[in-house]
Amino acid sequence: MVETMSVVEDKWGLSESQRMIRDMVREFAIGKVEPRAKEIDQNCRFPTETFDEMAELGLMGLPIPEEYEGGGAEYLGYAITVEEIARVCASTALSLAAHTSLVCLPVYMFANDAQKQKYLPDIASGRKIGAYGLTEPNAGSDAGGTQTTAVKKGDKYILNGAKIFITNANYAQTFIATAVTEKDAGTKGISAFIFDRDTPGFSLGAKDEKLGMRGSDWGTLQFDNAEIPAENLLGEEGNGFKYFMQTLDSGRISIGALALGIAQGALDKAVQYSQERKQFGKSIADFQAIQFMLSDMATEIEAARHLVYNAARLKMAGMPFGKEASMAKLFASEVAMRAATNSIQIHGGYGYTKDFPVERYFRDAKLCEIGEGTSEIQRLVIARHILNT
Repeated sequence: MVETMSVVEDKWGLSESQRMIRDMVREFAIGKVEPRAKEIDQNCRFPTETFDEMAELGLMGLPIPEEYEGGGAEYLGYAITVEEIARVCASTALSLAAHTSLVCLPVYMFANDAQKQKYLPDIASGRKIGAYGLTEPNAGSDAGGTQTTAVKKGDKYILNGAKIFITNANYAQTFIATAVTEKDAGTKGISAFIFDRDTPGFSLGAKDEKLGMRGSDWGTLQFDNAEIPAENLLGEEGNGFKYFMQTLDSGRISIGALALGIAQGALDKAVQYSQERKQFGKSIADFQAIQFMLSDMATEIEAARHLVYNAARLKMAGMPFGKEASMAKLFASEVAMRAATNSIQIHGGYGYTKDFPVERYFRDAKLCEIGEGTSEIQRLVIARHILNT
C-alpha cells in the first residue's frame, strides 16, 4: 500500500468511533469494492451484491439513529465512508450517497412519525434502496422551475410530469419527489412526497448512457396521473422546495467527500505508478516535474479534506453550514478533476487506456462539478452568504 493511504491518527481529530468506521470501510473497499470497480464501469452494471454487503455492514443509513435501524453514527463518520469507497469506486460511493443523503436524511428530518415508522427502517437498514427526484428537463440548476404538478383530489394527490437523471431510479423501492401543488406561488407552491415503486400511474423511463459513474444507476421518473395518498405528503404542503434545499446542503458535504475520495484515489495511483515506472534509467518519481505535480495534488487534497471535514463538523454541532458545504463541494470537485487529469498525465500513454483505472477516475470526477449544484451554482450560493443576500 502506498504511503498516501496512511493516516496519522490524531491529524484529523477523529474520534475512536470515526477511526473505527474509517478502518472498517477502507478494508471493505479494498477487499470487496475495488475488485468490482472496473467490471461494473465497463458493463454499466449496478453492483447489487455490494449494496447487500454494505447493508450487512450497516453502511446504508449510517447517520440515522439506531431506533430506525440506522448506524447511529456522526455525520463525519458517514462522510468518511463515502470518501473511502470513492477512493476505489466512485460509482458505488455515488449511489450510496444519493440513498443516504437524499432519501434517508430528508425522511428522518421532515417526515411525520407514521411515515418514519413506515419507511425509515427499510431504507436505513438497506433492505430497500431510495431515490430522490428533483431535476426535470426544464428545471436543472433552477430547481424552483419545477413543472411536475400535484393536484389534490379527495384523499389523494394526482401527479403528472417527469424527473430526469435520478440516481438509483431503476433499483429503488422508495422514492421522494417534488411537485407543484399551488400554481403561481413560486417556490412556496412546491411540495414533497414520499411513495413506493408500485404507485399507480408511476413508471420508469429510459436512461441515458453516461460518460462516467457508469456503475451507478440513473433513470427517468414518469408520473401519468400517478395516485399518491395524501398521507404521503412529506412535511407541510408548500415547503417541499425548502426541504429539498436543506437536503442539498447536507448532500453537498457527501459529494465533497465523494470528490475527495476520487482525488485521493487518483493521487494514490499516481504515486504508485511513478515509483514503478522507469525512464532514462530511474523511476519517474525522481524527476522534479513529477514531484511538483504530486506535491500540488497532495496539497490541494489536504485542503479539500479540511473543508469537507469542517462542514461535516459544523453540521454535527448544529451550526449553520450551508456556505461551508458549498465551499467543500466546489473546491473538492475541482480538485478531483485536476488530480485525475494530472494522474493521467503522470501515467502517460498508459493513463489513456482502460488498462489503468485513472481514466475512470477522470470520467467519474466530472460529475462532481455538475451534480447537486454545478460549480457555478456553488459560487452563487457562497456569494449570497458572504454578501448577505
